[in-house]
Amino acid sequence: MTEPRTIYALATPPGMGALAVVRLSGAAALAALQQLSGKQSFAPRMATRVWLRDPETGAPIDDGMAVYFPAPHSFTGEETVEFTLHGGRATVQGTLAALAVCEGLRIAEPGEFTRRAFENGKLDLTQAEAIADLIHAETSLQRAQALGQLAGALRDLYHDWATCLTTLLAHAEAEIDFPDEDLPDGTAAALSAPLQKLTTELQNHLSDNRRGERLRDGITVVILGAPNAGKSTLLNTLAQRDVAIVTDIPGTTRDVLEVHLDLSGYPVTLLDTAGLRETHDAVESEGIRRARTHAEAADLKLCLFDAGTEMDAATEELIDENTIIVLTKKDRPFRPVKSGNSWAPAFAGVTVSVSAKTGEGIDALLDAITRKLETIFYQAREAPSLTRARHREALEECLAALHRAGVANLPELIAEDLRLALRALGRITGRVDVEDLLDKIFKDFCVGK
Repeated sequence: MTEPRTIYALATPPGMGALAVVRLSGAAALAALQQLSGKQSFAPRMATRVWLRDPETGAPIDDGMAVYFPAPHSFTGEETVEFTLHGGRATVQGTLAALAVCEGLRIAEPGEFTRRAFENGKLDLTQAEAIADLIHAETSLQRAQALGQLAGALRDLYHDWATCLTTLLAHAEAEIDFPDEDLPDGTAAALSAPLQKLTTELQNHLSDNRRGERLRDGITVVILGAPNAGKSTLLNTLAQRDVAIVTDIPGTTRDVLEVHLDLSGYPVTLLDTAGLRETHDAVESEGIRRARTHAEAADLKLCLFDAGTEMDAATEELIDENTIIVLTKKDRPFRPVKSGNSWAPAFAGVTVSVSAKTGEGIDALLDAITRKLETIFYQAREAPSLTRARHREALEECLAALHRAGVANLPELIAEDLRLALRALGRITGRVDVEDLLDKIFKDFCVGK
């Protein structure tokens, strides 16, 4: 089998900075380090000061540091070298150009370092995916979830389940292969209790309201209300900048505007929507339709009402358990509501009074949003959570196979379903059937990772 070529890439963001890291991985990594530095001996995992020079002209490139990681004790499991350089563009480009002329080297593809780590058994697929999540984490809770997965939280859970399935499968196959041997009576029946226990654990793991996926992808909070209820003003206040145009003219907001916020570690996409009302304006009608669509899909809704006016039915009908009622324009003198108006449905949930103009009540609103999100995502912080649709799909397939095994009355059928369950579980960690997954998983990585 042909030795894979040694790869190299910039492992820090492009552009000017104090330092830059260039990474190499493969059999020719040490030879390239020796060629560029003129040194022949490097202590493993020790930083060494080196003068890097162009291998063709001998011209100096940089006075930097190099660390050599011998295989298999490296991130990728291969011979690895990392250069720490001054972060100027010319220095980085000069180093990459010098590596390009070294024999056996080529520029890395996106995610190729992590892919080689997986292929060399240094990581499983859940940990490889966690590295991508960690790179893209924008909040502390996203980071914590990614670090837990990188540490092996999902891997260990699925490994324990795979071990249990393997044991059950061995018992089922023993009854098939040795029907005339002196096996314990009721071998197949003895599988029932552990099989039911495993089935219940999978069901509980899947019944997580997609917490891990929602935390990874971001949480949607939509602002709803009648025209001039104060939606755009509230959006601008929470964003601390002018995102939406604010006027007294009803129907000013016609499209959905969004702002990304970090609220106590939760990645929130805040959506401002068109005012809910009856209208014959085609453009405004489309905006209202989009507002209702986003309301149906949102993780949390802020339903706004001008406390001095009658409660509008269009907004009231959208109130549910994942709603915070926001009574706006607290700074204005109180105006008695019209007779017949009832706020009782609103007060059944969380209600906050605010003035976006003066800032009064904004901290209380942010606290209320955070408490709601903590309620939704509490379980994600207690146990490892699914973070990708492919995990869920494989686990649902595994669970379906376990259900079939639980009602099968022949050891051959039980064994086949246990085998299918084990195979589905193995696809998550990369133990089986992974070739078709690799390109999809690693294509979103940055070059140098």
